[in-house]
Amino acid sequence: MALGSALLVLTLVKPAVWAATLTSHVNPFLGSAGGGNNFPGVARPFGMVKLGPDLHDPGKDAYSGYLPHGEFSGFSMMHEQGTGGAPKYGTVSQLPLASISIPSLRDHMGASWWTSLTYCLLSEVKVLVKVTKVETSPSSMIAIMKVTVFMTMVGTVLQIGGYFDTAPINNKTYVGTDAGGSEEQTGGFATSSSSSNRVGGVFSFQESAVTSRVGISWISTEKACRHVQDEIPEGTDLHSVVQDAQSEWESKVLSKVTTTSTNQTSLTLLYTSLYFMHLIPTNQTGENPKWSSEEPYYQDIFTYWDLFRCSTALMQVLQPEAYEEQIRSLIDIWRFDGYLPDARSSNYNGRTQGGSNADNILADAYVKGVRGAVNWDDGYRAMVKDAEVAPPNDPVDPMAPDSSTKEGRGALPDWIKLGFITPRYTRAVTRAVEYSCNDFGLYQVASGLGKNDDAEKYLNRSRNWQNHWNPNTTSLGFSGFVVPRDENGFIDTDPLRDGGYWGDPYYEANSWAYSWASVHDMKQVIDMMGGAQTVVKRLDTMFTKGVDGSSGTIFDSTNEPMFNIPYLYNYVNRQDLSVSQSRNIAKTYYLTGANGLPGNSDAGAMQTWLLWNMIGLYPVTGQTTFLIHSPWFESLTIELGGGKKLHVTAKGGDGNGDSNIQVQRLQVNGKDWRKNWLTWDDIFADGGSLDFELGGSPSNWFTGELPPSPAS
Repeated sequence: MALGSALLVLTLVKPAVWAATLTSHVNPFLGSAGGGNNFPGVARPFGMVKLGPDLHDPGKDAYSGYLPHGEFSGFSMMHEQGTGGAPKYGTVSQLPLASISIPSLRDHMGASWWTSLTYCLLSEVKVLVKVTKVETSPSSMIAIMKVTVFMTMVGTVLQIGGYFDTAPINNKTYVGTDAGGSEEQTGGFATSSSSSNRVGGVFSFQESAVTSRVGISWISTEKACRHVQDEIPEGTDLHSVVQDAQSEWESKVLSKVTTTSTNQTSLTLLYTSLYFMHLIPTNQTGENPKWSSEEPYYQDIFTYWDLFRCSTALMQVLQPEAYEEQIRSLIDIWRFDGYLPDARSSNYNGRTQGGSNADNILADAYVKGVRGAVNWDDGYRAMVKDAEVAPPNDPVDPMAPDSSTKEGRGALPDWIKLGFITPRYTRAVTRAVEYSCNDFGLYQVASGLGKNDDAEKYLNRSRNWQNHWNPNTTSLGFSGFVVPRDENGFIDTDPLRDGGYWGDPYYEANSWAYSWASVHDMKQVIDMMGGAQTVVKRLDTMFTKGVDGSSGTIFDSTNEPMFNIPYLYNYVNRQDLSVSQSRNIAKTYYLTGANGLPGNSDAGAMQTWLLWNMIGLYPVTGQTTFLIHSPWFESLTIELGGGKKLHVTAKGGDGNGDSNIQVQRLQVNGKDWRKNWLTWDDIFADGGSLDFELGGSPSNWFTGELPPSPAS
């Protein structure tokens, strides 16, 4: 799985052109600018190594290492994908130099499975390696390095081993700072335990082409070197590495979804989205430095707050074996670290933005039949830990010092005692509605395990979002919103304005968004908003430009809390509006250029929203329900594993989802279907078919029961 190593070739040879396959539709620079933060480097599916460029532009964070403009500092071995958090890793940076002065570099990273760097050749070639500890062997043929990676208040040692295919004519090691400069070390050895000091080496070669083979390991230098020998042994050429990577992406990821479409824009969006949703989490099985276990180990989770809404559901569809491993890994992290992670990197949990949303993911996997080697008794115990035991506030987060943002539910004392969350806790309303969803997840698993008393308890707790509902709060002519409150009652708030970040009542959205969050109790939401007709008008208002005094809409496509809102029309018998609103978002905000994403990729969350829109379904996390809208393509097939497939066809449309998008008729598995929703068992458990007839105007094709509202 190429988790331990990668190959970097520094050469003057013109980059090769590789045969066109599904990989030819992948644009690794899509969403790499404009805040998308996509990683445009070299990686394999779920691979630990993400080899790519690092650039620095004052005042800008290079979340994936890459920026469209800035000072280039080298290619490093590890990066994150699409995150909106602090930049991570950038370890073991290699920079080819024609001299000690910075040369003019031209980046040719046109494809995600290979990298070439062209530079001006002078008398000798130099490679600058930036690490934290450098040792060189007596023959100067081997570079063995150790790097210490620092995460918030904790440190983990990452071990490095590497080889050059040619002996350097000389090598030097340095220690220094950006401000103070570097000092050459003696004896070919340099080390520093300070996070402010940088350590590196310069290797000089007479040859014009040098191959560097570097392995990484969280366990030991010896294992890092073993990864090199196992995955890119001496004599390995770039062409074979490219072919292997192409084959892996093709067979394990891209071929999972096929279509008869020939529209190049849509094919780029389809296969690039599939690509980016498979870069993280990272499969580090066998590379866990904290404990020994027979269970799989996945990390680099950014974050389940982003991913639980629609990404993990698609991961289960496309990668059932890997998804089962990810569920097992989650439970194993609880066994040894004490809590399920909402995010995890550098082998540590953090940060929790709202609820304990790994609970939602476990519940979703459970109700959709993930079993295999998953120990669900332990899984449920992990969920109960989240629901009943507040985590210690250590380390204290300066942006939200009131309670832990590392893991678990920091505001649990209020939740258990009061049934709501007071402003003594930051993000109080966000936490309250998400804790309700988390508790509904516990209800689902408890019910399945026959724990009836627990199930009743958590079902009742899942309705506590209602304790934040103020029917007298008004905005734009509508009444009833989830608002902050304390023991004395509701607190005045502006549903359009009072939200946004760590210290606010609402995180990355406002009350207009969070008032829709309790999809497990949607019938009650609709009743409290004033009924179906009012709900349609309220949803319409969210998509109307200028109603909030801005030039845009209340609906915000850049953040996950609003992901499901375009599809909620299904709950009030207006499936046609779910189709038109969601399709307008997909076609307006998702493009093929560097600025092609509406916001941070968030580890593929944005891309999976688009993929579901192409398929014509939207998942309801924690339930077996999928809301139906309409597909883009005349024909699309999804490989489900085990020889099972889902076939989706559409007649009467334009074959690209631009016009004639309204459903006139639907057959599920060859039989007429009158509901605007279906379940996992209908089409995914054993495969199935969806055959749509589309037209330009809404029809009355759906006359069946509305989507479930199990907590109502």
